[in-house]
Amino acid sequence: MLSVTIICKNEEKNIKECIKSVSWADEVVVIDSYSTDNTAELAKKFENVKLFQNEWTGFAEQRKFALSKTKNAWVFSIDADERCTEELKNEIVDILRSNNPEYNGYRIPRKSFFFNKFIKHCGWYPGYQMRLFNKKFTEVSDRLVHEGYVVEGRTGYLKSDILHYTVNSISEYLKKINHYSTLEAEERYLKRKVKFGDIFFRPITSYLKNIFIKGALLDGIEGLMVTNFDIITNMLTYMKIWEKQRKEKS
Repeated sequence: MLSVTIICKNEEKNIKECIKSVSWADEVVVIDSYSTDNTAELAKKFENVKLFQNEWTGFAEQRKFALSKTKNAWVFSIDADERCTEELKNEIVDILRSNNPEYNGYRIPRKSFFFNKFIKHCGWYPGYQMRLFNKKFTEVSDRLVHEGYVVEGRTGYLKSDILHYTVNSISEYLKKINHYSTLEAEERYLKRKVKFGDIFFRPITSYLKNIFIKGALLDGIEGLMVTNFDIITNMLTYMKIWEKQRKEKS
């Protein structure tokens, strides 16, 4: 008995394939943040989908709300731009059929794609995600961005991948990193004062690390583009922190 949770907004391009990949589960709980496209209508077409509308108040709160709507102890969390592979399905089913799983939660490797190119380097893979867990032992971390599930007790790792189709449009990805950098700046601006060196050296350090340590160029032009986006995210985050600190000071 497994519940799947999906939080989404305006994901009509992804929601159908995402749900299809987990339609084998006992229930699929979709939390839609009042989409203005056909996301909700497409989700309703699946028999085992339970659709709820909930105003967006942040990633962490939305995930908490999703968990509150699940009926089973074991939960698999997946995002609309992700897919569960047949291999991962079989691995999850085998664990739950044991009736006494060895761990309270399992981290799953995630294959991320940049314009349909699997990015193996740049720190993107395996990118383990805590996504399968017993909710009795699980809490959602209270972060504005990069929130996750915190599991009490023993945790393990699965071998099969989640597929993550993260970048299909340069303009859409720019909007995403602009939003994420704003949330990250909001989280971090009180921790330390941003100075000239942060804005000058940190993007350079990020670039060198991606190229020479994480092997970005082994992923070709896509790896180089991922590196450039990483630099932009880094720069935006620290400039926004500086901006907030400056406004607060004045």
